[in-house]
Amino acid sequence: MNYIIFDLEWNNAYNYKTKKGMNEIIEIGAVKLDSRLEIVDTFKQLIKPRLSKKLGGRFKNLTNISMEEINENGIDFDDAFSDFARWGRGKNNIFLSWSKSDLYTLVDNFVKFKGTTHIDFIEKYADVQEYCMQFIENHNGNQISLSHCAELFEIDLSNQNLHRALEDCFAEAYCFKKVFDREKFSDYINECDKTYFERLVYKPHYLSPSDKEFNISDISFVCPDCKGNIDVLKDYDYVNKAFRSAGKCVQCNKKFWIFVRAKQNYDDISVTKKLIEINKRRARYIN
Repeated sequence: MNYIIFDLEWNNAYNYKTKKGMNEIIEIGAVKLDSRLEIVDTFKQLIKPRLSKKLGGRFKNLTNISMEEINENGIDFDDAFSDFARWGRGKNNIFLSWSKSDLYTLVDNFVKFKGTTHIDFIEKYADVQEYCMQFIENHNGNQISLSHCAELFEIDLSNQNLHRALEDCFAEAYCFKKVFDREKFSDYINECDKTYFERLVYKPHYLSPSDKEFNISDISFVCPDCKGNIDVLKDYDYVNKAFRSAGKCVQCNKKFWIFVRAKQNYDDISVTKKLIEINKRRARYIN
């Protein structure tokens, strides 16, 4: 079993097709660890940007990467990831990164530049940040930075140039090795078929009356007091991503405001319903 720890550095660029910013990958770094967790190989490559010819100030300050360095040593996105795929491909390879943010960015770039969500050379993946955090007390579920994790694990990074892709990979490898437990780590490994990446970037969204996947008339309601059925009294309005109407219990005659939200998830539609009893004075005017 080999463990490939990879890190990406990206620049915020403007995607004119989607008319919004996106993180464009500028550098790939990776280290390969063998079954004994010894570093046996490394990978490093700068990528020439396609979307923006300027680097953001924050990116330059964090990485110290310049356009001069990119023009001298960078190659096209397709070539860079073809090389990375050849270097990293293998049935016994598990890819790791510090949080899933690199994986989100990688999939976004594949969608933009290759037209696919599937990264076929990554067959197994684990979030090394998530794994390391189980060994940190009192983190309260908050994500922890790589440098802070190294500090808590008493790992000296004073000689590391963090925020360059390859150097970050070395730091992640040190943290990973410090707390590695084969049995515990096995619970964090994900099998990466095509749906894994699709699910990763799928954005759940609330459905509106124009969405054919959902029919509000199919939703029924039960009186919270007498458990009788509630008849809807008027057409639904759609406000703040919610269907709104009023209803009346057929048994106890109480009237209620009705609120329904329908969210499209990757596999299904989740529906939340809320009933609020209408006060008697107001109820007289609702038929």
